[in-house]
Amino acid sequence: MAKLTENDILKWNGPEEEYMNEDQQAFFRELLLRLQDELIQNASDTAGHLQEQESTPDPADRATLEEEHALELRTRDRERKLLSKIQASLRQLDQGEYGFCQDTGEPIGLKRLLARPTATLSVEAQDRSERLKKQFAD
Repeated sequence: MAKLTENDILKWNGPEEEYMNEDQQAFFRELLLRLQDELIQNASDTAGHLQEQESTPDPADRATLEEEHALELRTRDRERKLLSKIQASLRQLDQGEYGFCQDTGEPIGLKRLLARPTATLSVEAQDRSERLKKQFAD
C-alpha cells in the first residue's frame, strides 16, 4: 500500500482490529520524526542567534534585545519539553504501545493523534484527569 496521507488518516473508518496498523504507525513515526527534526533545528538556530549577540550602548535597545532573547528561550524551553514527549512517543511506537490510552488501554483515535501526536490519553481519560486536577486544586 502507498504511504498514508493526513487525509487518509482523517477518513479512516476501518475495523478496530486494524487500528494502528503498520501503515498508520509508519505515518505517525514520520510525523513525529519530522516534528523532532524541526525542534532540534529551532534549538540550533537559537543557539547560533544568541551567540551572535550584538552589544548596543542604548539602554532601550539593549532592554528590547534582552526581552526578545528571554522570549526565545522560553519558547525553546517549551519546545524542549515537547521534544521529550515526542521521543517518548517514538519509544511507544517501537514498543507497540503508541496510540493507546495509558489509563484504559483503549484506542486514543487517529484524529486526536493527528491533532496531538504526543497524546497518551483518550479524550475521556484526559477530561477525567483534568476534572480531578481541578477538583483537588480548589
